[in-house]
Amino acid sequence: MLDNPIYPIGSPNQPWTEAEKTHWRAQQRKRRSYQDDVVARIEALAEFVQIEQYGQLDYGSDQYPLLALKIGEWTTEKATCLVTGGVHGYETSGVLGALYFAEQVAKQYSDNINLLVLPCISPWGYETINRWNPLAVDPNRSFLPSRLAAEASAVMDYIAALELPLDLHIDLHETTDSDNEEFRPALAARDGVVNKNWNIPDGFYLVGCTDRPQPAFQQAIITAVEKVTHIAEADAENKIIGAPLEQKGVINYAAKKLGLCMGLTDAPLVTTTEVYPDSPRATAENCVLAQVAAISASLDYLLAATKALS
Repeated sequence: MLDNPIYPIGSPNQPWTEAEKTHWRAQQRKRRSYQDDVVARIEALAEFVQIEQYGQLDYGSDQYPLLALKIGEWTTEKATCLVTGGVHGYETSGVLGALYFAEQVAKQYSDNINLLVLPCISPWGYETINRWNPLAVDPNRSFLPSRLAAEASAVMDYIAALELPLDLHIDLHETTDSDNEEFRPALAARDGVVNKNWNIPDGFYLVGCTDRPQPAFQQAIITAVEKVTHIAEADAENKIIGAPLEQKGVINYAAKKLGLCMGLTDAPLVTTTEVYPDSPRATAENCVLAQVAAISASLDYLLAATKALS
């Protein structure tokens, strides 16, 4: 772990006030379009999926419809799977992987599984390439009763209103060089603490849930993704991003306690994917395909488990 230089907003050891958050927000700029990149692709699927708007974010003059895709004919006889992307808007392959899956792959599974895809939970973060929302709140630490992020609250309410329990939830993420260059230093500055950068792993890995580890499930995903891209190795301390390695390419987090999207439900099968788009061994297309391979492998595992129980 390496110390990072002092962040240019705020004072050392002093948590941000609203003044610093306003300063930070004023520096953010739109760098891509949620409407063009995400909404338009979702709307193009309207002939064969059910599109539901589960909320709307109003940030100043910007309004962002929050959209979900219900794929296939939902019945109580089928298992139900949730795919989420863009909880951190800057993690591009999570958003594009969820969309690609809905467009190209979902039909293969929709006869046997109720599929629910939320491609971009944090559209402001997508447009500005940010980890936080405009209030300097991390949506992926906000799936908690405190409801600090509107992005997380909208998802929580939508999922709570579903008539069927979830059997599987796969949440699509990335670990990027910008974590050390921007987002972790900003977090330390916001909270008035000393930043310690983590070692960015070169390759794909998974984060399982500490209270629902499911090692065979995680291993099945790693095995499938390994055919598409390389798997991250542990560092000299046998850790990935500071967490002990559980098995090849897999670490565990206390998802519910930390307010992670992965901990949103009580689904027995849960995982977070982590792609490394800055690797010299990866391309943008390869990262998207790795996300899709992870989704497909998780669904294959669910189907096999369901069949074994029948």
